[in-house]
Amino acid sequence: MEEAGLNILYADTLDAMGIDRSRLRPSGAPFHGVMPGKQAIPLGWIDLLVTFGDPSNFRKETLTFEVVGFKGAYHAILGWPCYAKFIAIPNYTYLKLKIPGPRGVITVGSSFQCAYQCEEDSCELASAVVASEELAHIRVETVEDSPDSNRKVGSFVPDEGVKEIPLDPRGQATRS
Repeated sequence: MEEAGLNILYADTLDAMGIDRSRLRPSGAPFHGVMPGKQAIPLGWIDLLVTFGDPSNFRKETLTFEVVGFKGAYHAILGWPCYAKFIAIPNYTYLKLKIPGPRGVITVGSSFQCAYQCEEDSCELASAVVASEELAHIRVETVEDSPDSNRKVGSFVPDEGVKEIPLDPRGQATRS
């Protein structure tokens, strides 16, 4: 399942909200799309009451979140289940989310600077995760391909079937 079909909450956010992790219900299956090329295994599900708006015009709905244990550049990612429940319309160009409220349209927005910073942080985080996994893979390969510890340092033992080829094919060993 891809992230667009989920509401995602990071465990750090859950902790910052003071919600005990014992409230998590076991989760079904891993999903893809949060980290490039990686699958995410959620810690569990949790239902939370979410409110949009201000005291004069607001909407409350209970949303189910997949809680993930890795770091993210955001506090949460809202997917189409949130948009469907709130009958919300996202406009990515203007960074606005429009939701019908009891006293008119509720508009949730952000600044381009904030969005850019979040995108930059997210890219840096994804790059760091990919780099650390590549480093771990290189370390495993290095250990597997390490030379025989019984051989003396500086000794050379050719592989079987090595063919000797003279460096100077004309047989001239002198340099001009």
